[in-house]
Order: sequence, then structure tokens, then C-alpha cells
Amino acid sequence: MVKILAVTNQKGGVGKTTTSVNLAASLAATGRKVLLVDMDPQGNATMGCGIDKRELQHTIYQVLLGSAAIGEVRRISESGGFDLIPANRELAGAEVELVDLPNRETRLKQALRAIQDNYDFILIDCPPALNLLTLNGLCAAHAVMIPMQCEYYALEGLSDLVSTIKKVRANLNPALQIEGLLRTMFDARNLLAQQVSDQLKQHFGDKVYDTIIPRNIRLAEAPSHGVPAIKYDRNSKGAQAYLALAGEILNRSAVQTAAA
Repeated sequence: MVKILAVTNQKGGVGKTTTSVNLAASLAATGRKVLLVDMDPQGNATMGCGIDKRELQHTIYQVLLGSAAIGEVRRISESGGFDLIPANRELAGAEVELVDLPNRETRLKQALRAIQDNYDFILIDCPPALNLLTLNGLCAAHAVMIPMQCEYYALEGLSDLVSTIKKVRANLNPALQIEGLLRTMFDARNLLAQQVSDQLKQHFGDKVYDTIIPRNIRLAEAPSHGVPAIKYDRNSKGAQAYLALAGEILNRSAVQTAAA
């Protein structure tokens, strides 16, 4: 059965897209069938997968508006080994155009039904905002992954995001859960980072992934080459961390399946 994860944080620059692309590639490297959905108008995940967003005729934008089927939009990321539903700047207009459409919050969920049984994992890279595009991601997902830096302001924003997830669960997607909190861009030499990390563990317990994503130059360089870090430099600390994260997620999924 497919597992759909929304990768989201309304704060920008926390490694959300880096996580989406590299986790998709790492899960694909284990032999799983993976689909990445780029829901960010910046289209950074699309570019990071080696697909030029400027040359696209159809994207998730047309899917949300109902003018293209999701299967027609799907592309293969040769560099990542997974499938992609791409995005570009056109998607910014969807925020306004969706307002007057029926079922505006669940249009991604409805679209994914046509292809989701072909995959083991579907990752949704949400934009850095709590808007209608993010809401579509949350309504389509089974669970939420929250990448975050271990700094003071991150804790402030986290409470807003958790509140939004509770509202979505109450009104639109009763099954939605927090899959886990992922500590990204982590510098173990930073005392504040250690303190915030400890606070996260105290408040969220086993919802915090054991895997920590370190600050790593290879993770920053890989997108400019249009490849995930495991293809750019598999032995780098960043690539190894995402491979470890994929393993942790697979172990969690196995435990959840056994418990069910």
C-alpha cells in the first residue's frame, strides 16, 4: 500500500526541498517505486531532479485546474531514479484560481487516485507557506514530515504548523498524522542547536527522527548539477544521512504495518 508524505514547513530555507529530492532518491535506491510531487511555484525540486522547469508545457498547475490528467504530466527523473510531477512559476496563479473551484482543498488528492497504486511512496514538496497549495498537500497525505533547523524561531513556527495540521485533521483529513520531525542543517558544535534538539525530543518524543541531517556542502552543490546528493557524492555525510533516513522510514513503516 502506498504511503503519501507531505514534506512541509511554512518557514523557508529549512531544507524542505533538499529533503524531498534526496529522500525520494534514497527510497528509490532501496528498490521502492517513488513519486515526487512538486507543489512549490519556485520549482526547485523539479530543477533538482534534472528537469528544466522553463521548458515544461504541462505541470501540476494544469492538473489542479483540471485541464490535464496527472499521468500526462508525469516525468521520469533519470538522475534520481523516481517519477516526478513537476512545477514552475505558473503554479503561483493557482492560489487565486483555485478559490472559486469546487473541492479546492482536495484536488491533488483526487488527481493522485489515478496513479497512486503504482507507487510505494509519494512525497509532496509543499511551498514555504500555509496556503491553499500546502492545504492540498496536507489533504492528500497520510502523514506529515517536518524538516526544521534547530533554532529559536523554528520552535515558534512549529506551533503554528501543528495547529494547522490539527485543523486539517478535524475538518478535511481525519487520518492525517505527524510522521516525524527532521532536524536539518545541524551543526553539533552549536550549543543552541543542541538545546533546541533536546527540547524537540522532550516535547515530541519518538516523533523526532533519530537521523540528523548535517550541514554539508555536497547537499548544497548537488541541485546545481540537477542530481540528488547520492548521485553527486554518495559517500558525503549529507548523502549518507538521507540514506539513513530512508532506512529509518522503512523500518517505521514495517512496524506500523505489523501493528495494524
